[in-house]
Amino acid sequence: MESARQTILIVDDSRLNVQILRDMLADQYEIFCATSGEQALSIATSENVDLILLDVIMPEMDGYEVCTSLKKNPQTRNIPVIFISALSDTEDITKGLDIGAIDYIIRPFNQSIVKARVRNHLELKKYRDLLEKLSLLDGLTGIANRRYFDEAFDKEWRRALRNRDSLSVLMLDIDYFKKYNDYYGHLRGDDCLRQVGQALKNSTIRGGDFVARYGGEEFVAILSSTPAENAFIVAEKMRKDIESLQISHPMSTVSEYVTVSIGAAAIIPEQGMTPAGLLEKADKALYRAKSEGRNRTALG
Repeated sequence: MESARQTILIVDDSRLNVQILRDMLADQYEIFCATSGEQALSIATSENVDLILLDVIMPEMDGYEVCTSLKKNPQTRNIPVIFISALSDTEDITKGLDIGAIDYIIRPFNQSIVKARVRNHLELKKYRDLLEKLSLLDGLTGIANRRYFDEAFDKEWRRALRNRDSLSVLMLDIDYFKKYNDYYGHLRGDDCLRQVGQALKNSTIRGGDFVARYGGEEFVAILSSTPAENAFIVAEKMRKDIESLQISHPMSTVSEYVTVSIGAAAIIPEQGMTPAGLLEKADKALYRAKSEGRNRTALG
C-alpha cells in the first residue's frame, strides 16, 4: 500500500510566488496555500501539515509573528518552518532562526535548491515523527502507553467540554493475573498481555475510540461521544472478546480462561469538573466489578 504523501503549507501574500512554489512541489507533495498569516494559522491547526514555507514580509501579520504563534501553540510547534524572503541580511536571517525557523530560502527561487531543502527537512520530519510515535507506544503490547493516554484523554476531555458531548472511560484489569504469572512464568505472562492488548484494540472499531496499557495488567479505553449505556455495550464486547481468546488460566476461580473485569463511567464535562474525576469514577466501578465476582462490567 502506497504511503500518504507529505503535506506542505505555502504562505505568501503574493499569489504569483505561491503559484511558482506550488508548481515546483505539487508533483511530489500535497500542497495547502495561504495568502495571510491568519489563514496560515487556521490551516496549520486544522490540517495535518508536515512543513511550512513562510514568507517574511506580509501585511497585517508578518512571517515572524506567524512563526511565533506557531511555536507557542502545542498543536503546531513541532511543524518545521522555512522562511522565504528577498532579504539576505544576516540580522534578518538570525532573527528568523532565533524564533524557531529551521532554514531560509532566498528569492528569486532556485528550483534545485528549493526542492533539495524541502526534501531534506521533510525526511528529517519523517524520522522525528517515527521516534515520537514509538515513544507513545507500550514496548510490550504495541498499543498506546500511559503517556499517550494522558495526551489523548486531555484532548478528548477538552473536545467534549467544548461541544457539551458525552465522554466515557473504561478501566480494565486482567483477573488473577499475578496467579497466572506465578503459574506460567513471566514470559507466558508477557504473551498474555500482548494478546489481551491487541484484542482490546481490535474491539474498538470507531475512529474516535482509544485503548492504552495503563500499567501492569491494567488497560484503559476512551470512548468519545459515548453515553453510559453504550459504553456498557462496548465494555461487554471487550470482555467477551478477551474470554473468547481462550487463553488457559488454571489458577482462575471465575473461568478456565483468562478474563477481565471492567469499570465503565460516562460524563458530559462541565466547567469545574476534572478529567481525574471521570477516571476515579471508572476506577471505583472496576473495584465493584472485582468485588462482585470478576469477569463482569460494572457501571459507575
